[in-house]
Amino acid sequence: MTLPTLSRSYLELDDVFYTSQAPHPVMEPRVYVYNGKLANQLNIDLEESEIEYYFSGNKIIPGTVPFAQAYAGHQFGHFTMLGDGRAIILGEIRCKDDLYDIQLKGSGRTPYSRGGDGRATLPTMLREYLVSEAMHHLKIPTTRSLCVIVSSDSVYREKKESGSVLTRIAKSHIRIGTFEYAAFLGLRQLRQLFNYTIERHYPELTTHANPAQAFLREVMRRQINLVVNWMRVGFIHGVMNTDNTSISGETIDFGPCAFINAYDDEKVYSSIDTYGRYSFGNQPSMAKWNIEMLADSILPLIDDDKKKAFNVAKEAISEFDDIFDDTYMEMMGNKLGLVKKDAESKKMIGELLGLMKKYQRDYTNVFFKLSEKENPFTHEDEIDWFKSWKAMISKQDPENTEKKMRSANPVVIPRNHRVEKAIRDRSEFQDLLRVLENPYDNIKYDEEFQNPPESEDGYMTFCGT
Repeated sequence: MTLPTLSRSYLELDDVFYTSQAPHPVMEPRVYVYNGKLANQLNIDLEESEIEYYFSGNKIIPGTVPFAQAYAGHQFGHFTMLGDGRAIILGEIRCKDDLYDIQLKGSGRTPYSRGGDGRATLPTMLREYLVSEAMHHLKIPTTRSLCVIVSSDSVYREKKESGSVLTRIAKSHIRIGTFEYAAFLGLRQLRQLFNYTIERHYPELTTHANPAQAFLREVMRRQINLVVNWMRVGFIHGVMNTDNTSISGETIDFGPCAFINAYDDEKVYSSIDTYGRYSFGNQPSMAKWNIEMLADSILPLIDDDKKKAFNVAKEAISEFDDIFDDTYMEMMGNKLGLVKKDAESKKMIGELLGLMKKYQRDYTNVFFKLSEKENPFTHEDEIDWFKSWKAMISKQDPENTEKKMRSANPVVIPRNHRVEKAIRDRSEFQDLLRVLENPYDNIKYDEEFQNPPESEDGYMTFCGT
C-alpha cells in the first residue's frame, strides 16, 4: 500500500478563498470503477478497502487538510457568489513537474451548498468518469477521473438514485470565476491569487514586462485551443459559465454535456439552456465572453491607470477572432486533409458543413468515412462536393493527408444513447469504457458503438445538482 503524499499550497492563500472541512461519511462505500492506469501515473497503490474509505471521504489521508473552495461566476450571464457546494479538495499530488488537485465530488454539504444536499447520484458521476476519460483519449485537455465510489445512501433528483463520490484529478480548480471572486474581495486578494496562479501554472510569465497582460493572452490561447478541440469531435459542454472555465485550459465539469450526432451548429442538449446560449456553434463566442470577464477582473493588475488597463486588455482580446479562425481552419483542414488554409479550402469547409446540416449527416461518421476516402453521401449536391474535395486532395502527398485525417477524426465517440445505457448497466459501462480508450483505432466496432440512434427527439441532459 502506498498512500499519496499531498501538499496544500492553496491554503497559503487567505482563508476567504476556502473553508477547511472534512468530507461527510457515506454508508457502505464500494468501488464501482477504479482507474488503475491513472493511479499508477500518480504513484497511488492502495488495496480495494483503502480505496473505498479514502476516496469516499470516510477516512482522511494522513497529513491532509481537506477544504472546499470559494469562487464566483457568471451563470448564463448573471454574476453569482458560488463555491464548492458538493466537493472537497483533499490536497495536491506531484506528478513529474506538475501539481494536481485530488478532489472528492459528491462528498456532502459545505458552506457554499446554497440549500443543496452536497451529494451526487451514481449516474451523473459515471457520466463524468466516462466522458472525461473519453476526452483524455481523444487527446483533448481535461480533468481526469480516478474512481467512482457507490454508497447505499439515497440521493433524490428526478427520482431516487444511489449516492456516489467521484475522485477528480485536475491541474488545479482555479477558474475564471475564482478571479471574479478575488476581484470582488479586493486588490490584495486579487494580487495574491494572481501570483499563486502564475507560480503554479505560468512561471514563464514572471519575467514578462506585463505579466497580467501575458496571462490574459495565454489563458485566451488555451481556451481557444480547447474549444476548437471540442468542435473537432462534436462535443457540447452545455454549461460554459465562468465558474466552469479552468485557468489551466482543461475541460472541467461534465454535467449536461453531450456529443452531436446529426450536425447542427444550433444544437443544444442541456435542459437548462433554454435559449441556446451554449449551443454547439455558440461555444466560440461564449469562450470570448468568458475571457472578457477574466480581463475585467484583472484590470487593476494590468495597469494602475484604469483607462490604460482597459485599452491593453481590449487590444489583447481583439486578437481572439483571428486566433480562433486560424486555429479552427487548421483543425478543419486536418479533418479534411487539406494542406492549404486558403479561401478555396475555407469555402470547401463551409459548403460541407452546410450540406451536413441540410441533410442531417452524422458529424463523426462523415469525417471518418472521408478519412477512409469513402463517399458518405447520396444527394447530387453532396456528391458534387465529394468529387471536388477528392480532386483537391489528389494533388497532395497521400501519406501526409491520411496521417492528418486519421489523427483528427475519431472512429468512435461517447454516443449519447450508449452513455445512457452505460450509466445504468455495469457491463455496458465497461464495454463502452474499453472502446473509448482507443477512439482513433481503425478497426471494426459493433455498429452500436459507431452509429447514432434513429432519432434523438426529446433527448436532454441534466446538471445533476
